Amino acid sequence: MKRIGIISDTHGQLRTEVLEALRGVDEIIHAGDVVGDEVLRELQRIAPVHAVRGNNDYGEWAMCLPKTQMLEHEGFTLYVLHILQEMDIAPGAAGVNIIISGHTHKPLIEEKGNILYINPGSCGPRRFSLPVSAVILEIESKNCIAHYIDLQDSAKNYSYTFALQSYNQIIRLYP
Repeated sequence: MKRIGIISDTHGQLRTEVLEALRGVDEIIHAGDVVGDEVLRELQRIAPVHAVRGNNDYGEWAMCLPKTQMLEHEGFTLYVLHILQEMDIAPGAAGVNIIISGHTHKPLIEEKGNILYINPGSCGPRRFSLPVSAVILEIESKNCIAHYIDLQDSAKNYSYTFALQSYNQIIRLYP
């Protein structure tokens, strides 16, 4: 089983609760608005990091970050970007099973059209009354479980199970 920590919108702040939640993951996906390469260096101490550039990531260090990333894990194709509305692909036609975004600071785990959409929310400075949160994605075989983690109120934690759809594999094989 592969365990992937998913975070976004750290805005230069890495909370102790985030580091604890990410302990033991195989890799980390940061969906943008890192706001400082020191955040990425600290995350690299835990696990390999895949990060995309957010609208608040600028400067020389940020230019190394791609705007989007396509990742493969145990048959799942993940597409990572910061602002969902700026998606520049047709996810079904591209064989994408999971879309990971940030920007809104509003956590979301939702399945639409056999695609799992994940926004981990923000784990940096609190914005308005929105939660401070992250997601741990467990992938095994043709199933995954997205665990939403409210870093300040564990009573709000929940999990969502998502199965790889066979026709998505066919689309990928015959674009």
